[in-house]
Amino acid sequence: MMKNSTLRGALFTSAAIVCTISSPVQAAAQTRQFAIEAQPAETAITQLGRQGDVQIIAARRLTQTVRTNAVRGEMSVDEALSRLLAGTRLVARRTGPGSYAVVARAGTGASTAVSATVPRAVTLTSLTTASAAQDNIGSNARSDSPPETPDEPANGTEILVTGFRGSLAKAQDLKRRAVNLTESIMAEDMAKMPDLNLSESIQRLPGVAISREGGEGRNITLRGFSPDFTRTTLNGMEVPASSDGLDSGGFTINAGRAFDFHVFASELFNRIDVQKTQRASIEEGGIAGTVDLYSAKPFDFSGFHFVGSALGGYNTMTRKVDPRATVMISDTFADDRIGVLFSAAYSKRTVYQEGFSSVRWTSPYVNGDSWADTSPAVTGTPEDCGAADRLDCLWAPRLPRADFFGNDQKRLGLTGSIQARPVEGLTLSFDALYSQLDSDRYSYNSMEWLLTHGSPGNFVGQTPLSFTVAPDGKQLVAAAFDDVTSWYESRHQTSTSKFRQFVLSGDYEVTSALKIDAMVGKARDTADRSELRFYARSVPHYYAYDYSGSKDVAQVDYGSYDPNDPDNFINATTPANRLNNVVKDNVTAKANATFTKGRFTAQAGFAYNRRLVRYSEAQGDLPTFDPSRYLTSFPYAHFGSGVVSGGLPTFAVMDFDAIGSSGLVSGNYTTNVAAGWQVVEKTTGGYGEVTGEIDIGSMTLRLDGGARWVRTDVESSAVISGSPVQVKRHYDNFLPSFNAALNITPDLVARFAYARSMTRPGLASLNIAAPVFEYTTRTVSNLGNPALKPYLSNDFDLGFEWYFSKGGLFAVGVFKKNIISSLTTSVVQQSVPQEYWAAIYADPRYDASYQADPATAQYTFYSTVNSPDGNSVKGLEATLNVPFTFLPGALSYFGIASNYTHVSARDSTGLSPNSYNFTAYYDTGDLGVRLSVNKRDDYLLSAPGGNGHIQERKYGPTQVDFSAYYNLTKRISINLQGINITNEKERIYGTGDGTQYLVREFSRTGAQWFVGARYQF
Repeated sequence: MMKNSTLRGALFTSAAIVCTISSPVQAAAQTRQFAIEAQPAETAITQLGRQGDVQIIAARRLTQTVRTNAVRGEMSVDEALSRLLAGTRLVARRTGPGSYAVVARAGTGASTAVSATVPRAVTLTSLTTASAAQDNIGSNARSDSPPETPDEPANGTEILVTGFRGSLAKAQDLKRRAVNLTESIMAEDMAKMPDLNLSESIQRLPGVAISREGGEGRNITLRGFSPDFTRTTLNGMEVPASSDGLDSGGFTINAGRAFDFHVFASELFNRIDVQKTQRASIEEGGIAGTVDLYSAKPFDFSGFHFVGSALGGYNTMTRKVDPRATVMISDTFADDRIGVLFSAAYSKRTVYQEGFSSVRWTSPYVNGDSWADTSPAVTGTPEDCGAADRLDCLWAPRLPRADFFGNDQKRLGLTGSIQARPVEGLTLSFDALYSQLDSDRYSYNSMEWLLTHGSPGNFVGQTPLSFTVAPDGKQLVAAAFDDVTSWYESRHQTSTSKFRQFVLSGDYEVTSALKIDAMVGKARDTADRSELRFYARSVPHYYAYDYSGSKDVAQVDYGSYDPNDPDNFINATTPANRLNNVVKDNVTAKANATFTKGRFTAQAGFAYNRRLVRYSEAQGDLPTFDPSRYLTSFPYAHFGSGVVSGGLPTFAVMDFDAIGSSGLVSGNYTTNVAAGWQVVEKTTGGYGEVTGEIDIGSMTLRLDGGARWVRTDVESSAVISGSPVQVKRHYDNFLPSFNAALNITPDLVARFAYARSMTRPGLASLNIAAPVFEYTTRTVSNLGNPALKPYLSNDFDLGFEWYFSKGGLFAVGVFKKNIISSLTTSVVQQSVPQEYWAAIYADPRYDASYQADPATAQYTFYSTVNSPDGNSVKGLEATLNVPFTFLPGALSYFGIASNYTHVSARDSTGLSPNSYNFTAYYDTGDLGVRLSVNKRDDYLLSAPGGNGHIQERKYGPTQVDFSAYYNLTKRISINLQGINITNEKERIYGTGDGTQYLVREFSRTGAQWFVGARYQF
């Protein structure tokens, strides 16, 4: 028996590739620098074993006709093997801490240890340890129990994990091997991002919260910082993305630094990284962190790859079906030296945001007026606030109204990529991405005029009949009036956001130790918006509201008045007829050199960026007219049925088609030159960084340290008093960073990081358009300050990560960001900068007799300036991911993925103190079901709030999403996704005197369900 066993082992050894390298036990868990060309598997596997300091065994009968992929860069052995063998009939199985066996993939006709069928494009996401006696692999030692061969695997050993669990495992591998703190989201394959919106996917990560608009995520808040403090890159370069907003999201186009994630279709991307701690090689600009988006490239796959998917979406509020489709084609040619990829994603989305609004509450005392003295019947006792009449202390809704915001949205995304390896060691890539988001919005609001108080007349004022006072004596919870005027608002907005990016990049391995990479790219985003808005004003009528049954939605009563009758309206005005345009243009060029010697790598590089933002607007006709000819019935059925039982009352609205054909509003627009502005930032920076690892006993310490220097040049331009004005300023910053990751054991990692980070001032602070010069008082207001320096922060992170079982993770970390330089509004006495003198002299309001010559006089500026009194943000992040692989049978396919974040700050604007994500899933690789819950606390919008409120806050929603798939065959799957399946509410409210809860806006957008199929080849 022993003789036969020994002979069998000898025969196997002679027929196998064996790479035996003396290595520490933790070799497989460490990151290594790999430089392996696409070549025959026998040679490639040998090179990988040598460069990774591990043992790899593979039967020649499996490898002799196989050609493997190129592997370059710093990564773990697991990742290197995954990339090397992707798309072949081979996979790798770890047989010990420093040894692997290459075996045939399941379904290829050989007996293997693979227990799940994996599509060709799916990369290796989980390697498990077999119970083989790995110390004997590749040696001549005799054994009564020889090591298992690739043809004789351990029964039940699972190598690959697919589906949602596989994506989690892949993301954890990236987090584990990164020297800085990084969170990742990995799509298992193209068109399989876990969510249908990029920001919805990112919110699953610890420390991330999102703001939604119309039920869809738009911007992210990272670690308690507003969206302007997060830098976003796409395929290696910083990019802009802008769109306009709904009523609750703001009227203007996003002309700031915040990135609008909903501009892009999520199917175009297969990886998202969130860099939470800085490295010198990461470009500056994001104190909160950097979000890196990656679209697919042909060399990500081997040979021909096709993916197509089609979904139909149904919204419970709109009751409409919208299409969503994706296709991707990729192929490699000329012995895998040329690759081409094309992908497209198209979707339509019809969303209704319906609800009820007060447009803030206020009191006559705060408003500076009084209720008309009509001796209304009063129930309850008003609290004394110091007013002559206590009734004037009562808070009441300003413009109580039913709200409808309807948006027909179309999103198109296209990507193209060409890659080539013209000579040995050189890879060139050209990537193009186009995205277009079109929105067509109709908004209707039934406002009743309680905005100002007093005797009725000229479409304002009212006659109080009865008041019901809340138990606290502060709120007018119900009231009835005569002589109230309706100001019914109808608005039509159209907007188009177009994004284009072109990136040419390359990397060249000069030697096995020296690598050079470079890229140049251009990205341009244009956002155009038109708005036509009317107010139809009614005859005076009876109106009553009652919040006693709900704090969010009032019951209303019009008596005998009919708000749907066009003859009840006698006047109409046009408050808005305008065009807005924002252009954002980024150009980036950068190059890096990487030198590797032993276990250390040195990097150096430079980067140049030019960021341009230009804003313009134009004004059209503003006619006043008889509305009765242009009013029509409310055009949407089931209004408000998804908001409150019985729905919301309908009302007459403007017929935009009738107005368009009437000639009331011409197509002539006049450019508002004084409102236009442009800001250009040019940054030039360089860095040096060293990364390496050292052994401390049985532990491995991975280190990264470096510094970045950057110069920023600012040009701010506008036309003031008919004179072109341009202001130029510059500043320099030195930004050191340090990261340490201690592998205490192969499964336990401790981290520490320090960095100086920066975020440049908001663009509104740099904008010099439309200043107000007062020459009699020698004051200046509404003037941006291009001389502003950036926000600066000292960042500290400490964390521990435990990787357990097969894909389990428990991680906890604390962080603190001390803002040592920020911005504040201040009153400053100073000379007027010379750039403005010509504009002042040209101002017809200026006169020398005022003794306000800007060349000699001091002016008082009400302006934004730098301040050493910054914010301080600190927080805790915890993650727990548990695949239930330790359970028997079908229970082993269950798992959870969860995280919790607590953040506190001196300035808590936009910050939810607590947020969490919880996902429960069942995933076999052929069948998967996932339920996700995302929750964030209420958060501050402004302090003080408008109309006398101490604060204005936003409700922190609980978003519940669902996803399921089933693989009918290895190529065809059916999919079901539910977004906001509980029809969660959106709510903004004020705090009145600081103790009250006074709802400004309450709405819902309905649950969204998608069902469809996916085909891959």
